[in-house]
Amino acid sequence: MNEALQQLMDQYKEPGTGKPEDQLREVVQHLSLLGLWRSGFYHQAAFYGGTALRVFHGLDRFSEDMDFSLLVPDSGFELSPHLDAIRNELTSFGLSFRVEQKTKPTRGAIESAFLKGNTATNLLIIEADSENAAAVHPHLVCKIELEVDTDPPPGARFEMKTVLVPIPFQVKLYTLPDLFAGKLHAVLCRSWKNRVKGRDYYDLVWYIGRNVPCHTAHLQARMVQSGHLEPDAALNRSGLIQRLQNRFEEVDFRKAADDVRPFVKDPDALKLWSRGFFDDIVKKIQIT
Repeated sequence: MNEALQQLMDQYKEPGTGKPEDQLREVVQHLSLLGLWRSGFYHQAAFYGGTALRVFHGLDRFSEDMDFSLLVPDSGFELSPHLDAIRNELTSFGLSFRVEQKTKPTRGAIESAFLKGNTATNLLIIEADSENAAAVHPHLVCKIELEVDTDPPPGARFEMKTVLVPIPFQVKLYTLPDLFAGKLHAVLCRSWKNRVKGRDYYDLVWYIGRNVPCHTAHLQARMVQSGHLEPDAALNRSGLIQRLQNRFEEVDFRKAADDVRPFVKDPDALKLWSRGFFDDIVKKIQIT
């Protein structure tokens, strides 16, 4: 048995879905953060998004992918050396994963990569509960997308968080008020295409319930960059609440709840979801 991997599997049993395939994905995320630390990635970039919130602040929903942002814009940033570090880290623990950079015909502001490995094979490598491993479909692929924003908006603040397992290392991530600013930008400005992201609304409830203030200067910079706010416009608390309530008019909260339900342990947390519920709770938002 690989004791370090088993310890990580046990760490990610709760909260979350409790599924062994999701625990495996979180172990891979954890080791990827370690590999990025070894490569010096956090001198250039910071962790943000739902997975950052889950790993470092106890968000009680499962999060699939890993989002990062450079500290300052750099169109020449190269992701590949850091992917090598992730690959080496996973291999050193005996895990069998491919790490593939996503190729695009034209270079944009987002650099992407995928981590892919057979779920059952890797669960057996860890020697997790053999019955759980056997219950996983033999062709199920554990896939994690990693994205780096190479053209970040200004105004974000950062902090270092220390992790002790499997060895002590540190990760740079956005502060909570700046993470909240990013989430509010997603709620207000994300293009849904065919499906509203219920995970945005679940996280919104999480932030408000923990009295996390929004760093409005960073939210404003994000909205200006995405074209949702004029550069000389001011964004105050009442205006933010009104924008959110206007956005809720467009949301089918039944579909939003369906989107996030597979990622939460207690589906009763979604029972109250409605326009009226969200109109009410956003009145509690504080800004900084």
